[in-house]
Amino acid sequence: MAAAETVKHTSEKMKATAEQYTAAGAQAFKDNVEKSLANLNQLNAHSKKNLEAMVASATAATKGAESLGAQVMAFSKSAIERQVEATKALTSARSVQEAVELQTAFAKSAMETYMAELNRATETVSATMKDSLRPLNERATAMMETFQAAR
Repeated sequence: MAAAETVKHTSEKMKATAEQYTAAGAQAFKDNVEKSLANLNQLNAHSKKNLEAMVASATAATKGAESLGAQVMAFSKSAIERQVEATKALTSARSVQEAVELQTAFAKSAMETYMAELNRATETVSATMKDSLRPLNERATAMMETFQAAR
């Protein structure tokens, strides 16, 4: 009888140990699944923010391109108007000396105007680049902070 009780006791002890391992394994599996789902949700949130940053960047670049296009069109229009005025002035010149002076003044004015417009265009392009890269830089910074925090 003692042997039967020992077998029964050992059997119950093994059963309890197996149940403990099974419960611990199930809990570990559940914890890992929950952690994986949380990480997946976090990844999805980052992906959404990355997409939003790309859209914001493209929007800023488009606005900058529109602004630059409008500047170029306005400059072209005014340049043509100035050229027409200069041509009229040249045709009314009374001497070669006066024509040379008018042409020299026009060339100087045209070059100064062109350089000023080139500076404006450069400022517009620079501002556009800053505006379009800002959302991407913010996302890159956020991702680096996330990676650093995970270490």
